[in-house]
Amino acid sequence: MLLAPIPWAGRIWALPFLTVLAPSERYYQGKQRNHKKLTEWAYQLVLQVRRWLPKRQLVVVADSGFAVIELLFQLCQLKNPVAMIVRFRMDAALYEPAKNTSGQKGRPRKKGQRLPTLEKVAEDKRTRWKRLTVQEWYGEKKRKIEITSGTAVWSHSGKPTVPIRWVIVRDPKHIFKTQALLCTDLNLSAEQIAQWFPRRWQVEVKFHEVRTHLGVETQR
Repeated sequence: MLLAPIPWAGRIWALPFLTVLAPSERYYQGKQRNHKKLTEWAYQLVLQVRRWLPKRQLVVVADSGFAVIELLFQLCQLKNPVAMIVRFRMDAALYEPAKNTSGQKGRPRKKGQRLPTLEKVAEDKRTRWKRLTVQEWYGEKKRKIEITSGTAVWSHSGKPTVPIRWVIVRDPKHIFKTQALLCTDLNLSAEQIAQWFPRRWQVEVKFHEVRTHLGVETQR
């Protein structure tokens, strides 16, 4: 869906433009074709959009189910990379970027020293927070939040490494739980990432509206 600001409506609308049927793993039992994961479908769809718009900046906003190293790595390796913003785990293993060492023998290192988890960063009293007012926050208007951010390398054993910008978001009113966001474009600011991610909620709103008014995904 295209998340488009509609001036006369005073809100963001999620406008569907590309859909794929993604059968469940159970559907493929006993069939010749293998099951395709949602992340594989996602890569195929984003790749199609990149082919349609080879030079335009693309930013994909998705939920935590798409915070998968392989998918993020593939999007970063495109000739014109696609930025992805997703909800991120607070306990993920993060590292410093690998330092280039001249004369080093063997395979070059992919990562540096281990960094504290985002849970520990959020709990550390020395962490510096910035107050921010977002225009759209899950149905609310002009919500005040606090953010802190940094860059790191996300890595798992046997998987590619992905440079990321992480953003921790906390609520000064202590209503919602402290959460983390991930962005594959290190040049985007933490403020922009925090402003863009809540717009994903409009996708959920669209699902609710088509169920209510069109009978989609109901017995009708």
